[in-house]
Amino acid sequence: MLTAEHITVRFGAHTAVDDVSFTLEEGHWLMLVGPNGAGKSTLLRALAQACPYAGRFTADGRDVKRMKPSERARALGFLAQQHTQQYAYTVAEIVRLGRYAHRKGFLAPADPDEEKHVARALALTGLGPMARTSVLTLSGGEQQRAFLAQVFAQDPRVLVLDEPVNHLDLQYQQRIFGLVKLWLKRPGRAVLSVVHDLSLARRYGTDILLLDGGRKAAGGPMADFVDGDTLRDVYGLDVEAWMRRLLQPWQPAP
Repeated sequence: MLTAEHITVRFGAHTAVDDVSFTLEEGHWLMLVGPNGAGKSTLLRALAQACPYAGRFTADGRDVKRMKPSERARALGFLAQQHTQQYAYTVAEIVRLGRYAHRKGFLAPADPDEEKHVARALALTGLGPMARTSVLTLSGGEQQRAFLAQVFAQDPRVLVLDEPVNHLDLQYQQRIFGLVKLWLKRPGRAVLSVVHDLSLARRYGTDILLLDGGRKAAGGPMADFVDGDTLRDVYGLDVEAWMRRLLQPWQPAP
């Protein structure tokens, strides 16, 4: 569904992403992980055509760079980790914006399936009762759900998430990832997401891509995961031992 071939991003003398390639198949959830400054978000910015890059992204065999914006929006849906809202749009209006990619022009009438997709996205995210609520009055987790519903209404083939639960409470982390997992069950879909929490990556991902200093350090099926030596080299500590220590206080007393 989505491939990246030898993607390189440079800012002056600094190489943020260095010759990274990967493939994302239908029904798969690729977790993009690595320490701060590894190039994860920059790789997503390149995919979104938000910064210049060398190499090629293809979606269903088509060069993403050559797609029209509306075509790209039908293929790829992006969810950022933070949103700035200055206008009192209702939740339903925010979600409905996701359908612009399916209109024939800016002033063209709504596509015939618009209301169906908006209603389905609101129902899926549990926001139906809040459809007429101003997005400015929502909590951070509720706003993230509203923008996730917008991307669901957009109905892309690949969902691209940049740290979608960053700074959210545990209940919203669980809900957002659960909603994405449910969305992924329909045919013809795939997910690419940046995460910092390796436990979340292992819990929800089918595949993993580990970046270090802009380069691909490891990758493959999540079932194989990344060996401890590689994780130690990338993160500078024994990751598995640290995770086990974190879990110790939750273990029942003998």
